[in-house]
Amino acid sequence: MSHETEIRLVQRTEQATAVVREKVPMNELPEFFGRAYGAVMSAAQQQGVQLAGPPFGRYLNMPTDSVDVEAGFPVSAPISAAAGVAAGTLPACQAFEATHTGPYDTLSTTYDAIQERMTEEGFNPAGSMWEYYLSDPATEPDSSTWKTLVVWPVAES
Repeated sequence: MSHETEIRLVQRTEQATAVVREKVPMNELPEFFGRAYGAVMSAAQQQGVQLAGPPFGRYLNMPTDSVDVEAGFPVSAPISAAAGVAAGTLPACQAFEATHTGPYDTLSTTYDAIQERMTEEGFNPAGSMWEYYLSDPATEPDSSTWKTLVVWPVAES
């Protein structure tokens, strides 16, 4: 990966979300994401709640062979719990973010770059981070063009 990923330190505001949260084996993540996005879209539609951004996955601990994960969408109004879908929030926080271009299995290069930058600037990474999936693999089969916005909050000092 020769092209330099631009890493920004940003202040994010709290964002209401609608999510499905499960503990998922890493190799079953794609299936889980598909199922979660479908459930959230259908709950939002039934409740007349507008989706307010791209789908995301939030990792609530450092992934090992399984991970505690929330998948869903930002929403414009709180959603009522239904069929496995719950109301959630992405917290207001200071975070480093970078847009990753390429297949999902190369995301670790962007995480490594963010972690390096955090360390250089004297920050510690928080234990949870999230990714916005800006490309739809169903409409863009070329994975080298996929864009993923990685958001990694810094730990409160």
